[in-house]
This record gives sequence, structure tokens and C-alpha cells, in this order.
Amino acid sequence: PTNKIIKMGILTIVLDKITNLKDEDTMGKSDPYVKFELEQDNMILDKDFGEQKSTVKKDDLNPVYNETFHFNIPTLKNMELTCKIKDKDPLSDDEMGKCKIKLDEMGLSGAPTHVQKKVHNRLIGKDSYIFLALTYTE
Repeated sequence: PTNKIIKMGILTIVLDKITNLKDEDTMGKSDPYVKFELEQDNMILDKDFGEQKSTVKKDDLNPVYNETFHFNIPTLKNMELTCKIKDKDPLSDDEMGKCKIKLDEMGLSGAPTHVQKKVHNRLIGKDSYIFLALTYTE
């Protein structure tokens, strides 16, 4: 039997910053962090490629991260990246907002693609944006 080797590519996410987060925390300021979840959105069974978290930025509604994350994936086809911005909280972490990025529509390559994506949240106010740079190398 021939062993088919699945060639993995590397998706690199550089999390630059987030602007205009809403203060979720009535007691004190928000301590935001980002959770990246990567999954392949298939017709029948979605395949999960894991999650990664940024550091927590204390008392910051315009956090700057400059952090890099790598996911090993076999393809960009049907891949969807969910960015969840959460507020670190002693009891339970509140979601401050999130967005989804369909990676196969981005034409990603080894050169960084800069993404400025609106973060959807429940509160009215100034729009919040997450700033990322994405690359994919096979």
C-alpha cells in the first residue's frame, strides 16, 4: 500500500492590534485577549484545526499585541478563522466581540495580506476593528 503523505502548509497570523473595544466590565476596565479558532467548514463534518490565544492586555480598550501565531493546515480550502475577543475575568471570560474570516477567499501567499476586519459586538458605539497580517506557505 502506498502511504500518501499529506503536505502541510503553514498559516501565519500576526495579531497587530484592536481598536475601540467597548468596556464590558462594569467594575473596572476590560482585560482583552484574542482567541483564534481555525476550522474547515465542510458540507458534512467540520474539521477543527485547534485554537490559540494571545496574551491578556490589562485595562486596555485599544490593545496592541504584535504577536505571531502558526497553524499547520493541509489546505486553505473551506478554512475559516474565527477571532474571538474576550475579556479576562476572574469568574468567566466575557466575549467582547468576534469576526470570521474565510481564508480561501483571501488569495493568501507568502507575502503578508493585511486584514482590517470589523468586530461585531452587541453594544452600540464606535466600530471596533481587529488588524491582522496573514500569510500562507506550503
